[in-house]
Amino acid sequence: MTINELAKLAGVSISTVSKVMNNKDDSISQSTRERILKIAKEYHYTPTVSAQKKQRSLSLGVIFRSAKRMNLMLSGMIDAAQKKGYTLLVRDSADDMDTEHKNISALISYNVDGLLWEPAGDNSLKLAEELGAQDIPYLLFNSGCPGAINLDYRKMGYFAASVLIEHGHRDIACLLAEGSRTEAFAEGYKQCLFDHQLPLNEELIFTGITGSLRHKIAAHTISGIIVSHFRMAVELYEEVHSLYYELPYDLSLISLRDAGRSDMNYPKISSIDIPFYDYGAHMAAQLIALLERDEAAGASEPSFPIRLDDLETVGVPFNDHSKRVVVVGSINIDNYLNVDALPYSGKTVKSVMASSYPGGKGLNTAAGIAKLGHQVSLIGKVGNDAESDVIFSSLNSHHVDPSGVKRCRDAKTGQAHIFVQPDGASMITIMSGANNLLAPSDVEAARKLFENASFCIMQTEVPIDTLIRAAELARSMGLKTVLKPSTSGRLPAELIKNIDIIVPNESELNDILPESGGGLEEKAKELLSLGAGTVIVTLGDRGCYVRDKSREKYYPAQEFDPIDSSGACDAFISSLVSYLLYGYSMDEAIRISHYAAGFSVTRQGVVPSLIDRSSLESYIRRKEPELLGSEPGSGH
Repeated sequence: MTINELAKLAGVSISTVSKVMNNKDDSISQSTRERILKIAKEYHYTPTVSAQKKQRSLSLGVIFRSAKRMNLMLSGMIDAAQKKGYTLLVRDSADDMDTEHKNISALISYNVDGLLWEPAGDNSLKLAEELGAQDIPYLLFNSGCPGAINLDYRKMGYFAASVLIEHGHRDIACLLAEGSRTEAFAEGYKQCLFDHQLPLNEELIFTGITGSLRHKIAAHTISGIIVSHFRMAVELYEEVHSLYYELPYDLSLISLRDAGRSDMNYPKISSIDIPFYDYGAHMAAQLIALLERDEAAGASEPSFPIRLDDLETVGVPFNDHSKRVVVVGSINIDNYLNVDALPYSGKTVKSVMASSYPGGKGLNTAAGIAKLGHQVSLIGKVGNDAESDVIFSSLNSHHVDPSGVKRCRDAKTGQAHIFVQPDGASMITIMSGANNLLAPSDVEAARKLFENASFCIMQTEVPIDTLIRAAELARSMGLKTVLKPSTSGRLPAELIKNIDIIVPNESELNDILPESGGGLEEKAKELLSLGAGTVIVTLGDRGCYVRDKSREKYYPAQEFDPIDSSGACDAFISSLVSYLLYGYSMDEAIRISHYAAGFSVTRQGVVPSLIDRSSLESYIRRKEPELLGSEPGSGH
């Protein structure tokens, strides 16, 4: 086709066609430009040899840093270019800047209209001057160079980590291979941990399958891992199987993967497909829009859906195969004041020592459960203050799932002021703060935590209507419920009827039933008549009284030298639930729990004084070996 024929078909002058094909068309309307280009593409118009160099060639250049693994991306570029009537000229720099320079010179000589360029190195952009001298526009892709249009690997790293977090994982590793995507993928992983209030442990970021990674997998100190490159994920998969571990039972695994990669000869690994084809098509379309002065042109970042292909190698954490515990309760900073004698009205006392610890009955009980070997989630509220950071740090250090704990902008983290005298007797004053804002809707929002759980433990230092909803939800999902009434006063019947085990002290028992004229035993019986399953009244150093439909019994306490008795009941309840979960009878669990409560009074601060399972059972085996059975730590 000649320029005269093109002008006739387009209904314009030869001069107008010449201006459009020579990029001198500023005075030409958008519709006229598009009509001329459309006809030129349809009829494969090629300027004559005598035409000026800067006429449109309707060809695009592509330079890959290395084209070995870019088949899908190239396919997308070719398809997008062909649909617009352009030819694609492809060059491969093989990661060599000298070859890259030759490629740029060659494409300039071919009179390409524009260039898609994957730089071979950090200094590649020095070659851009040659393109500028020839008025050849270019777009950078798959590069860390300024101005490059990249796939959002940061978003992919974030998504991969979030999938594991949604499945209950907290100890998540990141395995990286060398490549352009690595840094962004790792940044997404880190941001996801931060947004979900999980600590970043640099020791869980690996650049290869190291001895340290193998050790952490064997010790189950990591429960899931995300991988930047599929070939490394395959190596890890094969290594895990060689050690006789199973995915996802022992370890969950998610990897990035080139979209369209054949499954032949590869294990099935849960993967996020990298949309290279769509990315290539996007890059070609962007360059063409730039060349044709499309009003919508612009170097926009590609945005593609991110999906996990399946859950083949994704499951719950290894430690979650056992049932978990949900705790709904208060979270405070406990401020201890050591005094010679507890204060009373009109009496001023001096404190000889002061200290602070993360606390609150909800946090205390959750930490106790975790120390005794169970998975536990806490539902509660803290303020948006420095104390809340201390709380989250404590939850993470004690391996308590914090996903049900939320910050409140309009309240402070709860504060407890605890006066302790030398014999361990204590008196507590509480500023509820954010605890008062824990609502039934917060329990509903944390419904997922009730799945695969066996017990829900509640304390009345949060609103009663929230506990009623928690008890109803727990019952509907088959969980047993435990209630510690503290600072509660009278309890509504709709709460009591949904409680399997209620654990008041004598004072709290009287507050719950203020109009009852009977003694301790009669009031316990009255609670049973209101629907409670088992009543355990704690009696301090005198032990406890237990009553249910088939049992009425006093249990003696264990003798320990008291320093601080403020956390004894939290320790008792933590141990009671833990050993019921281990398969012990109620009678055995109560006796074991008196040991746990005894240990808790020997140190100041509740959480620091809570005992771990190994220490507790080692002590009991010396004192009362028959209580634990024949195998250490086995339960029944």
